[in-house]
Amino acid sequence: MSLSKARPALLLVLFLVAALFPLVFSNPAITTVAVFTLIYAASGVAWNIFSGYTGYIALGHAAFFGTGCYVIALMCEHWNTPAGYEPFLFVPVAGLVAAVLAIPVGAIALRTRRHTFVVITIAIFFIFQLMAFNLSGITNGSSGMSLPLLLWSGDFFNIPFYYASFILLLLALGAAWWIRNSKYGLTLLAIRDDEDRARGLGVKTAMMKLSAFVLSAFFVGMAGAIWAYFMQNFFPQFAFDPLFDVSVALMCFMGGLGTLSGPIIGALIVIPAQQYLEIQIGDSPLYLVLYGVLFLAVILLLPQGIVPSLSRWWATRKSRHLEAAAESSEGTPGAQQTVVAESR
Repeated sequence: MSLSKARPALLLVLFLVAALFPLVFSNPAITTVAVFTLIYAASGVAWNIFSGYTGYIALGHAAFFGTGCYVIALMCEHWNTPAGYEPFLFVPVAGLVAAVLAIPVGAIALRTRRHTFVVITIAIFFIFQLMAFNLSGITNGSSGMSLPLLLWSGDFFNIPFYYASFILLLLALGAAWWIRNSKYGLTLLAIRDDEDRARGLGVKTAMMKLSAFVLSAFFVGMAGAIWAYFMQNFFPQFAFDPLFDVSVALMCFMGGLGTLSGPIIGALIVIPAQQYLEIQIGDSPLYLVLYGVLFLAVILLLPQGIVPSLSRWWATRKSRHLEAAAESSEGTPGAQQTVVAESR
């Protein structure tokens, strides 16, 4: 069976494994790591929709993640929302607010390119963080914010958050797949390859980039809302955390920038390792040093990421196999027809 024919069955198996995971591995410690992994995987897929497809590396998406945190907290506070499943209804609203804020942010930042764009996104992120600290009448400042206190039992607490994060990941992945296989996605990839030439061919590059930026912020804002409700309370420095952007970028670079499965594979490696290091090292600066070393190792050793590197290795192996089969079957018409059929 060829890889293309086996792919639907493999995807179905992976879906079933993910869907049944918290029921099989019910240990709260394991499911907690799983929830964080899914939240970051969804954020990575969303970040990849913009940065992976357009080539603009954004390091300020924590601004939209934090926006989602505060939106769901403020809605629950002002509407006296009871604990339970109702706050999950505010998650799409948090994403919409983040998307609306991304319109002026993107319109400003996307006037620049390359390193200047990266610096501007970082600056905008810190502006959002400072606003969270200083607008104490809205955000409670450094006192942080709390969400409705859940009274679910310890063995059940993580389950709703796991499936909410899982659904968000599927939605983000579906959007990324549609974009990748659409005319819209081709325009984004054209911008990544040569923006000036794409503009010369009539592509409305400014609108295309901004729409991808806003869509990316929408999913990241929803991820922030789920994270905030899962944590129950949060502070500005954690809602607007610069390590969020570093983690998301590292995941995408490790898995494969611009690929569908790359951010997920990166999340499955980076987030459990991050949780382990955080437990072992805590707030020690060595934790950040190890994170930086890992980032450099990925850039130097796997510049294309795991998925592109494996795809290239598989293509090379298959090509060598076909060449060897063709050489061994020279002079045998039946075998030559078999080799031609395999190559097709």
